Amino acid sequence: MALVIDLKPGEKILIGEAVITNDSQRTRLHIAGDAPILREKDVMKEEDASSPCKRIYFIIQAMYLSQTPKDLHKPYFDMVAEVQRAAPSCSIFLSQINEEIINDRYYKAMKLAKQLIEHEEELISTALGKNSIGSKSQTNQVAEG
Repeated sequence: MALVIDLKPGEKILIGEAVITNDSQRTRLHIAGDAPILREKDVMKEEDASSPCKRIYFIIQAMYLSQTPKDLHKPYFDMVAEVQRAAPSCSIFLSQINEEIINDRYYKAMKLAKQLIEHEEELISTALGKNSIGSKSQTNQVAEG
């Protein structure tokens, strides 16, 4: 069964090692075969992998696109161990992602890694929220003192 992808004008898609850019009209592609396929919106550039969970996504993306994905398992599992130590609440996401990695289902692992990134962003937002509240009460104490 072929994968059907609708591309917006100017949208890019990665198929195997080729980047395809759509022209000025919507296009529908029917793709059959076993090549890695990524829409432009799912591609993370290395410079955008600015947090531990984004780096995990980037490594999984590299696995998905690689002809030898197992070469990237060690850096991936090293990063996972680091994230689990720093944020144990990520473990549920990481165990699901690990299962997909071990079974060579890298695209599914990437989709789960997006959820991990969302969780990381919530953790950071919560931590920053608590810090700003703490700062306010410290400021009020200084002003009152």
